[in-house]
Amino acid sequence: MTERLQKLLSAAGVCSRRAAEEYITAGRVKVNGAIAQLGDKADPVSDRITVDGKPLPQQGARVWLMLHKPRGYVTTLDDERGRKTAGALVAGCGSRVWPVGRLDMDSEGLLLFTNDGEGTNRLLHPSHEVEKEYQVTVRGDLNAAIPLLAGHMELDGVPLAPAAICLLRQLPGGGVLSVTIHEGKNRQVRRMCALAGLEVIRLLRVREGSLRLGKLRPGTWRFLTPEERRKLLF
Repeated sequence: MTERLQKLLSAAGVCSRRAAEEYITAGRVKVNGAIAQLGDKADPVSDRITVDGKPLPQQGARVWLMLHKPRGYVTTLDDERGRKTAGALVAGCGSRVWPVGRLDMDSEGLLLFTNDGEGTNRLLHPSHEVEKEYQVTVRGDLNAAIPLLAGHMELDGVPLAPAAICLLRQLPGGGVLSVTIHEGKNRQVRRMCALAGLEVIRLLRVREGSLRLGKLRPGTWRFLTPEERRKLLF
């Protein structure tokens, strides 16, 4: 079955559809040895599609799993600095998968992995607005910080959608907050807390969309159920 090349590259996890258009325009994509043009279609079964001379990865069964990423692991498949990687923790899943989004090295919790390029692009696109909920242990003046966190904040001069903030537990000198956001800016929750005068002691992602971390232990993973996948992607 023929499909537009942009869709095929996206589904194979090579890049987004928009980036695929740039690849094609730059002459980096070939079909059966001929340089592809925007608007071209191909059959991934019968046609040989290459990007920078490398064959397009064959799309097999779509795999989705969630990992409880522990603190101290970087969200990548390999690391040139030799740090521990989240990718190594899911290496036994039987498929080549990649992380969907990120958790910084000092953060913990729910991290999705998949080999579904089209699903990845859908989830990461700003229009999808997948809610992400974190339990954040902080030190500082909560009475002053909570109204700031729940109000109109900006990062890098860009307004943020209002976050949902709930005090879960009061602690000496601070507490544990539930923070729910829609965007996925780099270190967003940590930067928001810093702007509100709070020091983050621990940051744990407990929910992404309809998926909850539940009782999954740090360093372990499980496949998503068909129902979980359906709710996440549609």
